[in-house]
Amino acid sequence: MRNLRFAIFGTGFWSQFQLAAWQELEGVECVALYNRTRTRAEALAERFGIPAVYGDPEALLDQEQVDFIDVITAVETHRRFVHLAAEREVAVVCQKPMGGTLEQAEEMVAVCREGGVPFFVHENFRWQRPFREVKRVLDTGVIGKPFRGRIHFCSSFPVFDNQPFLKDLEQFMLTDVGSHTLDVVRFLFGEAHSLYCQTQQIHPDIKGEDVATVMMQMGEGITVTVEMSYASRTSFERFPETFLLIEGDKGSLELGREYVVRVTTEDGTHSRQYPPPRYAWADPAYDIVHASIVPCNANLLQALQGKGEAETTGADNLKTVHLVFASYESAASDKVIHLPV
Repeated sequence: MRNLRFAIFGTGFWSQFQLAAWQELEGVECVALYNRTRTRAEALAERFGIPAVYGDPEALLDQEQVDFIDVITAVETHRRFVHLAAEREVAVVCQKPMGGTLEQAEEMVAVCREGGVPFFVHENFRWQRPFREVKRVLDTGVIGKPFRGRIHFCSSFPVFDNQPFLKDLEQFMLTDVGSHTLDVVRFLFGEAHSLYCQTQQIHPDIKGEDVATVMMQMGEGITVTVEMSYASRTSFERFPETFLLIEGDKGSLELGREYVVRVTTEDGTHSRQYPPPRYAWADPAYDIVHASIVPCNANLLQALQGKGEAETTGADNLKTVHLVFASYESAASDKVIHLPV
């Protein structure tokens, strides 16, 4: 089978890691880069050996033969690039958050569905090695029927230093981190029936919320609380690690610091560490996150090659987008939001 050819749209902070992760895989090659500021694309192309650079997205799509594009631009541009690709029957991989509004996300999914164009969202958090292990253990039934879960992603990491544009977002924590953590909830527990959310802004120099707490009632009768913050300074924070506690009627399952998974039942507590793979190109400050890009890309590539189903299709991720914007609705109204089953 020939290599699938693709182009990256957007050469900002995350593109270098996304491109490096694609280059870990066989059967795919990046042949072109687009960026509004062409010099930034030229710098990334020289670093990674990409043959073509464009400052015009339509020119790239018209002149290059690509099987798909990987959109790694600001969220407000996603809709335009998805439409450009769909018009040319080119498959799309889109960074989260999929759209700036629920309506935009729904439209992008519909446009690709109606045009028969494969559409995927690059949602890599669920591909972190500790999460995959938690899911495996959960599915064994060793802790019995789960009834409560807690997901904790809180730290004092200076995220605004390397991504200053985040300060200007009117909606921040739920769209940025919530897109990840709420998707992890769906990966572990299925779909939510209702949710209640509260948000706060602690940093004085930002526009959006930097703290959010979401409580959800899941379809299987499980209550899940998700805590997110970039304003918390605790003795146990380990950015960008996520901590979990799942309680069942026969025991509990924990994901703690240093990627340790603990299972506690009447037989005692058993622990094992599940660190991420190490890649030379990964930023040590984002190690667990960057390592998860590789299996996420591998899953998307398998689907693009027609060898299987992708976990994070546009249609599937739209359910996560619904949770994000339902959380904003709840926070604004101070009410429980009931979700369609």
